[in-house]
Amino acid sequence: MQHTILKGLIVFMILSSCKQNTSENTETQKEEESTTMEVSSQESKPFFKLSLAQWSLHKAIKSGEMDPKDFAQKASELGFEGIEYVSQLYKEDLKSDPNPEKAMQQLLETLKSKSEEFNIQNLIIMVDGEGDLAVLDEKEQNETVENHKKWVDAAQFLGCHSIRVNLFGTNDPEKWVKVSVHGLVKLSEYAASKNVNVIVENHGYLSSNAAMLAEVMQKVNKPNCGTLPDFGNFCLERKDGERWSTSCIKEYPKYQGVEEMMPHAKAVSAKSYDFDSEGNETTIDYRKMLEIIKKAEYTGFIGVEYEGERLGEIEGITATRDLLINASKNLN
Repeated sequence: MQHTILKGLIVFMILSSCKQNTSENTETQKEEESTTMEVSSQESKPFFKLSLAQWSLHKAIKSGEMDPKDFAQKASELGFEGIEYVSQLYKEDLKSDPNPEKAMQQLLETLKSKSEEFNIQNLIIMVDGEGDLAVLDEKEQNETVENHKKWVDAAQFLGCHSIRVNLFGTNDPEKWVKVSVHGLVKLSEYAASKNVNVIVENHGYLSSNAAMLAEVMQKVNKPNCGTLPDFGNFCLERKDGERWSTSCIKEYPKYQGVEEMMPHAKAVSAKSYDFDSEGNETTIDYRKMLEIIKKAEYTGFIGVEYEGERLGEIEGITATRDLLINASKNLN
């Protein structure tokens, strides 16, 4: 009898031990699977955040199909975290009001309210049409600097980190560097008092000569002055000397250009024009661009800026967004 009881206890202990081991193994397996899933999720997540450049929607806005004040809502619907405003798309609203300062304040309050409602970060104001910053005439340059100050103030109110400026003016290389530095120093000093950056995009002519632009940044030597590398704006000269619209007849090497601008970059713009059947941009190697950006240890926002003609604006925006995400996977 005692022998039978003892035998039963031994069997029970063995079974209990097996059950405990099985339970422990299951828990360990679950923990390992969970860790693997977390690592996999981290590996597949882009090293950057996504923002939407308002110029991607300029056709809809200019045609009246979309109210530019609804930009934050549209960006949220399309899955973006941040937005980059374009000053000229609000020009008509501001110009039509007899009190420009009051109109600007009302506009900014609306934009801020909308961004908060849709949980969107305001990042940049792309400033156009406020004069040329790299002009030889100092009086004209000073007027341009003054014209930009209201957009610095607007950026501060909205919580944007930067305004984007252009370095149009003289096309004399030696003089361009000097006057560009002069203009940027003046504007950057004012912007610093508002905790706002002044950033320059490669936007045509000498501003698209990345080596020269990098030289300008080194000479300005201010922490709140930097660059906005754009994947596509590397045209140095257009037919008939036009600034826009005509065909490009001389171009700076785009991958080299982005690499030269990245040490000073405070934002990045992913320009796109068209896509092939596999979803790749037809003129820009996005994977190569992202490798350059990642190598520079940039982890901020990359802005989607679709400028194509074949696809509609929303279709082009989503194609660019998806390409950025897909191209970022398994980078070196």
